[in-house]
Amino acid sequence: MEIKTLKKRNRIITVVMIFIIILFMVCSAATEFNVIKGISSIPKAIKWMAVNFVPNASALSKMPDIVDKLIETILLSIAATTVAGILALIFGVMGSKATRINNFMGTFSRFIASAFRNIPDAVWAMIFLLSFGQNVLTGYFALFFASFGVLTRAFIETIDEVSNGAIEALEATGASYSQIIYQAVIPSSLTQMISWILYMIETNIRSSTLIGILTGTGIGFIFDLYYKSMKYNVASLVVLSIVAAVFVIEFISNTVRRVIL
Repeated sequence: MEIKTLKKRNRIITVVMIFIIILFMVCSAATEFNVIKGISSIPKAIKWMAVNFVPNASALSKMPDIVDKLIETILLSIAATTVAGILALIFGVMGSKATRINNFMGTFSRFIASAFRNIPDAVWAMIFLLSFGQNVLTGYFALFFASFGVLTRAFIETIDEVSNGAIEALEATGASYSQIIYQAVIPSSLTQMISWILYMIETNIRSSTLIGILTGTGIGFIFDLYYKSMKYNVASLVVLSIVAAVFVIEFISNTVRRVIL
């Protein structure tokens, strides 16, 4: 019996692998992608980067402008994420099975969370470009709505995991709905919620680079400006600054998580 099951599993794996290979070949032919040419071009790309994509003295003179835009990007990400977190907490409470007011509000909150988190932040940026044009507000709304969807879903699942014992104990004492929320649900879920907010801040700092290119703001815009001007030495400094900022933010975030968890 075990041998038959193993053979059946192997056949399924073989069929799946063949399907993946065929799919890869079809997609490569449709997009005119040459695997051999792509692999052979890697050494040339590395050589070009070693020559052109390295900061020099002229690039370092642009560092104050880069730092200014980088700070703007970080602050924008923090602002959008924190406001989204506050609103997500409200929808998370309404959407959780343990704390929902009624089935309609629970379904509505879950639908909003699912709809918003499945739309990428770059798409949000494109949508708001039509209304607000290329400015900071467009980038803010793009990060806000994407963060709101992810955090709402995360908060719903976090609240669902809260022990019902504390909720039932407060209900038995005649506690009101607001007392249950503020004295049982939020205190029990707060550390996980803060962890999710910190994670979204890290993610938004990375995403805001691409959004900045679309909206003409922040560190993404200054990278796009220097790259299109073929000032690759300055563009490389922008990239290195982004990488350094992400590492610093991640280090701070992990430190905070270790303290609160």
